[in-house]
Amino acid sequence: MEARGDRSERVTVVGAGLAGSEAAWTLARAGVAVDLLEMKPGRRSPVQRLDGFAELVCSNSMRSDDPLNAVGLLHEELRRAGSLVLACADETRVAAGGALAVDRAAFSARVTERLSGHPLVRVERVEVEALPPPPGPTILATGPLTSDPLAASLAALVGPGLAFYDAIAPVVSDESVDRTVAFAASRWGKGEGDDYLNLPMDQATYRAFVAALLAGEKVQPHGFEETRYFEGCLPIEVMAERGEDVLRHGPMKPVGLDDPRTGRWPYAVVQLRREDVAGTAWNLVGFQTRLTWPEQQRIFRAFIPGLVGAEFQRLGQVHRNTFVDAPRVLAPDQSLRVRPDLFLAGQITGVEGYVESTGSGLLAARAVLDRLAGRSFRPPPETTALGALHRHVTGVAHPEGHPFQPSNVVFALFPPLSGRHRGKGARKEAYAERARRDLTEWIA
Repeated sequence: MEARGDRSERVTVVGAGLAGSEAAWTLARAGVAVDLLEMKPGRRSPVQRLDGFAELVCSNSMRSDDPLNAVGLLHEELRRAGSLVLACADETRVAAGGALAVDRAAFSARVTERLSGHPLVRVERVEVEALPPPPGPTILATGPLTSDPLAASLAALVGPGLAFYDAIAPVVSDESVDRTVAFAASRWGKGEGDDYLNLPMDQATYRAFVAALLAGEKVQPHGFEETRYFEGCLPIEVMAERGEDVLRHGPMKPVGLDDPRTGRWPYAVVQLRREDVAGTAWNLVGFQTRLTWPEQQRIFRAFIPGLVGAEFQRLGQVHRNTFVDAPRVLAPDQSLRVRPDLFLAGQITGVEGYVESTGSGLLAARAVLDRLAGRSFRPPPETTALGALHRHVTGVAHPEGHPFQPSNVVFALFPPLSGRHRGKGARKEAYAERARRDLTEWIA
């Protein structure tokens, strides 16, 4: 017998990633019955490994949890809105300084358990190869790795899509990290003070490592593909191509990390972040790469102190992300202008990042709830982090004629502050305080 809520409508959600899981949960909490369609385990994309929902394929970090950072503010807003993703992340978090990082497997299992156990959510493990027919409503939340047949079906409706390349970082086993080289510390002592393992490099070792990256064999795109990377997740060798010191001012920056053996900051450092609660595996922070797998193993073992005997549980790789030209094809409620019964959510709309995708799923679900209630969509206040995401996908946050590209949530997407605020810290506090005040009525 079908589970039904207070309303007679059923909503279809295609894709049980972060956006789809959040959308399904938001609808079910509001008393709306949901059909959640997920292609795994029958079919996976090349970078997926788990059978559960909300799989984190790139990193296990949801970035800063500090509300004076734009993404940390988004964390806070999602928690206030009753987010399933943030609740499960908090329940499965691992030590990561000031960041919110999770045990991937435990996190996915928790989201899957909560959704599968909800009486208003009916899960169907099936691949959707074409857009569901009207009248809907349907939320398409298939993510940046939307299968080719479904992407073609969407393109036939809205025109050619856009794409950029993303990359994921390697993971090494705990026992293979040389603890005589590594030292435990968090930048500036955040979190517990020793949440990361740090592999220090002197100047000569760093220079040799950069040279090896530049010379190493890379995975080449197909001849017909234009390789465009998301600036917030560049492969390390692409950063190295931009200048010899770019890496040591980026993911390998030693600032705030005192090596206990010297009492000083190293010249450069490779940070390792826990992959699971037990600390059996570690992620190379910021080391997303398009080096071939044999080259990754050779270069990282030979040139990164402490990884000479590294056992790689996962190697880095490049994957293609698809997104639509949202300001052109989406209405303000994230429905397609040419098919109002079909809503898009997640990275396919042009938001970038785990938490941003979660927020997009929540917005799409709230838009569907407004539609079912027969009222106009009530967007989040533009002064909030959720509102900043809405401003981005609708084009409001960009100058006229600005080419649409994926973006994380950043304060640059927020409307300007009024009045004068001395210093970066004061401005961040003003953004956060304004957002908290303005979100209250919308949440209710």
